[in-house]
Amino acid sequence: MSESVRAESVPQQPADRFAAVGVFGFEKLQLPILAALVTEDPLLLIGRGGTGKTYLLNSISEALGLEHRHYNASLIAFDDLVGFPYPDEAKTEIRFLQTPATVWSAESVLIDEISRCKPEHQNRLFSLVHERRVQGIALDKLRFRWAAMNPCGADQDGGEDYAGSEPLDPALADRFAVIVQVGDWGGYRDEDRRRIVDPSGEGLVADDHGTLKADIENWRAEFTDRVERCPRTIVDYAATLTTTLNDAGIRVSPRRSRLLARTLLAASIVAGEFDEATARAVLDSALPQPAWGARPDATKVAAAHRLAWDSARLEGNDKWIHEFMITRTLAGKARKLVSSCPDPDTGSIAIEQLIANEPRERATAFALAAFPAAVAGRLPIGAEGTRDLGRMAGPALSVKGEIRWFQIRPGINDHHSGKTRFARIFNRLKGARAERAGQLFCWCLVNEIMPDDPERLEQDFHECVEVIGEASC
Repeated sequence: MSESVRAESVPQQPADRFAAVGVFGFEKLQLPILAALVTEDPLLLIGRGGTGKTYLLNSISEALGLEHRHYNASLIAFDDLVGFPYPDEAKTEIRFLQTPATVWSAESVLIDEISRCKPEHQNRLFSLVHERRVQGIALDKLRFRWAAMNPCGADQDGGEDYAGSEPLDPALADRFAVIVQVGDWGGYRDEDRRRIVDPSGEGLVADDHGTLKADIENWRAEFTDRVERCPRTIVDYAATLTTTLNDAGIRVSPRRSRLLARTLLAASIVAGEFDEATARAVLDSALPQPAWGARPDATKVAAAHRLAWDSARLEGNDKWIHEFMITRTLAGKARKLVSSCPDPDTGSIAIEQLIANEPRERATAFALAAFPAAVAGRLPIGAEGTRDLGRMAGPALSVKGEIRWFQIRPGINDHHSGKTRFARIFNRLKGARAERAGQLFCWCLVNEIMPDDPERLEQDFHECVEVIGEASC
């Protein structure tokens, strides 16, 4: 293979495109920012004072040749956006007296210091960010919506106190597709530090001879062509990541899952491929929590990424088993089993892996819920999977229903407190549900097992029974 063909076959990461317009220190962050320019979805930069947030966005507007508006949200009055209202000659509707600062002809808007905005103005800016509308009127020329803010009061360290920077309303924060946390001096390369210090570039118009503009237009055209047939791996990664993060207590809204997929597609076009580095770079700027001062657990985010990335690369039955295993709840596993299991052999493998990897009490609860339907042939599970379920369910099914809580033999590592916790749950239940819970709880006591949250376990067990019961009717 010739060198030229080899070079064409290996996607190349972009150079520091923002350095070409006179902005330095953003090379490591450029991929999600460029992706936001391609999708034209809202972009928010968060960082300490003097880190170049505003300078970057204003420079981008110059390089792209945009009709740009830069508003300071801490000072802005709504009339600054829309102009002064006045009735038309017929006095049937209100028009606005426009000025060079009004938003009506803008192609890009930067709302600076958005976290210092008064609540009433923040609400008015909501539709501008989300819908490209003001007062219900569409801004037909507006393409880019950008904002910048200092760390809010709930997320400040390093000795600086941005007392006036308030947490962004979560509903507004969730409208920003890309939320980039901007670095500071300590993260810059020596070369970038010298360029930043050099005063010779002060006041120069950002001009890279149209390179960035041409690239954005080309990437945008490809994005528009591909967005209606987004690659399966991107959709799978975004869907699995959203599910896994939500299961871990890090909320990602359904709307954000779609914004995530759009950004991933755009980033893959900019980078030349959808690889793990691209996915992780987008994820690092995809969560809205920093806008209101929260810090998602980095370990949970990394684990969710790993599960989503592994799932996106799998195909066929292996992919289904992987998705079955990462489904958090027993009821969710049951729903996946009855609705989409490819074949009985795959179902048996899933049962085998569930029993091997779940805590004993959860595996036993699933077996109690699924074994009767499996024996009756109403689940897509082979003979081996049915035997595995029977092996787990048998000991719990053998517990006598007439056993009373006070009859459970005492002295098992002081399980009296466990009996009390189980009894409080059991006494609220009735009928078949109470009988099933009694079997599971008695089995736990006999085997000296105390679940971390027995009430949640019983609820999940009950929902699992209902899912399997509905499917096997």
